[in-house]
Amino acid sequence: MASDSDSIQPPDDDPSSHKVGSIAERTLQDIEHEFEILREQAQQLLSEKLDMENKVAKQKQKVKRLEEEVRLMRMPPHVVGNIQDVLDDERAVVRSSNGTVFLVTYNRGIESEMMKPGARVALNQDTLSIIDVLHDAWDPLVMGAEMFEKPVTTFSDLGGLDEQISLIKESIELPLKKPEAFLDFGIEPPAGVILVGPPGCGKTMLAKAVANSTDCTFIRLVASELAQKYIGEGGRMVRELFDLARERSPSIVFIDEIDAIGAKRLDSATSGDREVQRTLMQLLAELDGFDSLCDVKFIAATNRPDILDEALLRPGRFDRVIEIPIPNEEARASILKIHMTKMPITKGVSIDNLVLGTEGFSGAELKALTVEAGMCAIRDERKKATKADFTAALKSVVKKRAEKRGEAPNSLWS
Repeated sequence: MASDSDSIQPPDDDPSSHKVGSIAERTLQDIEHEFEILREQAQQLLSEKLDMENKVAKQKQKVKRLEEEVRLMRMPPHVVGNIQDVLDDERAVVRSSNGTVFLVTYNRGIESEMMKPGARVALNQDTLSIIDVLHDAWDPLVMGAEMFEKPVTTFSDLGGLDEQISLIKESIELPLKKPEAFLDFGIEPPAGVILVGPPGCGKTMLAKAVANSTDCTFIRLVASELAQKYIGEGGRMVRELFDLARERSPSIVFIDEIDAIGAKRLDSATSGDREVQRTLMQLLAELDGFDSLCDVKFIAATNRPDILDEALLRPGRFDRVIEIPIPNEEARASILKIHMTKMPITKGVSIDNLVLGTEGFSGAELKALTVEAGMCAIRDERKKATKADFTAALKSVVKKRAEKRGEAPNSLWS
């Protein structure tokens, strides 16, 4: 006889048991999904924390740097001087910027090799003790005179100056490219040349072409920049200019409008004239003094050669005076061809007629003529310049020349 336990058994397919199992399984999946979400959020928060810590560290460094800058700005200024003599490991004789000589102590942390007579140093404003040795630096005007990019002007852009180009190549380029040729003959190459001629005849363009054709350092400066307000500043700048040229050798120094400091020395009562004369004397000493120029060549330009000092023009300083005159007919034709090569013009434009109508024109005025003719065509929205454009341009240039000189217009086309 079967027992009660054997007779009462749950059915195998109870729906309630399946339901409980499925609920437990879904709950576990939800928990795992929420766990993954929380883990990703934790990773993101950790990354954000690291990023914020990096930003805070950078901000702290920036604050520290700014605090140091503020501290330095609040410090009293230092006095600049020069070492006259070093007595021992603790004391030195210095000359301050106002010319007074002091016996001072110096920081033992400064390397002994740097403590040399003539070195520029920073002095404490109160005790005048040496705080630091300053590195020698060029004047900003002198440093800015060095030309790093070559000009686009070439010798082919200069019309009617074949003789002048040949002379400047012989005087400037040849000694730099073939110095052994001069050694074979036992002669010294020309130290420099001076370009003289009326305004607008191509003196500066010729210097630009030299800078374009050579691979050496080109240093250019306007002479008026050497005329400084304070006594001795002009001479110091001349020294630094030539020191820079020697350091960057082979090099070419070009000084435009040299008559600004190279005028004849006269007995003058004004301190300004005397300072200009001191600058000139320093220039003369640099050109032909004890320090050799080596591979340094010198080019100067002026339209007032009559007022230049005789000492500046003597052989040994400027061995060649290259004159650039007002262009003649052949030169004017060459200049006009250069400027009109890329200009679209009609068949009625004759360069020969332009040459006849521009007698006495400088190279700059001939360029202004072509530019004005092109402007006339552009103003009328035409693709080519006509004879009428050049006629109007020539009248305009002639009128400006007459107004400038106080003369009546005179031209074949006026």
